[in-house]
Amino acid sequence: MAEHEESSGGVPPLDEEAAWAAIVAGYGQEPPDPPGSRPFRPIENLMLPEEDVQPEPPAAAPTAALGSSVVFAPGVGLGPRDHAPAGPEDEDPAAEASDEGHFVPPEPPELPPADTTAKFAWLAVVGGPVLLLVAVLLQWDMTWWLTTLGIGGFLGGFATLVARMSSDPDDGDDPGRGAVV
Repeated sequence: MAEHEESSGGVPPLDEEAAWAAIVAGYGQEPPDPPGSRPFRPIENLMLPEEDVQPEPPAAAPTAALGSSVVFAPGVGLGPRDHAPAGPEDEDPAAEASDEGHFVPPEPPELPPADTTAKFAWLAVVGGPVLLLVAVLLQWDMTWWLTTLGIGGFLGGFATLVARMSSDPDDGDDPGRGAVV
């Protein structure tokens, strides 16, 4: 403790206990404005010139300290966690008969059939890396045909899918250039 009492430059040591006591005593109170600062202007007076603004009288001290909270007994304050959804016994059977505003989406159209080339291309894109992963996990020897089948299958399937993509700008109804008048 002797090393803390000696200070360089003649500055007295900081009394931590007194500093903490001052912080605890001032909890919940707003510190005073520094000297020379202008008072806060309410929004109603923002358009007035500086000399016409009258400072507001200080407000009454709040009844509860800042940072406090109100606690309700269980069941008193009904909040979102106190809500219970309506069960089947709470529903009105007459209301189910007149279900006018209920939206039922139409069945989606069936997907177009995929051609054989696209099926094999997707099999190669997915199957090539899966084959290499299985070979690593089962500690197979990486022979030339296994590596060629895995990497070549992936690259060949990917190239096939990219080459078969539609590149015709007039294909389809959507021009893709914004609003059409």
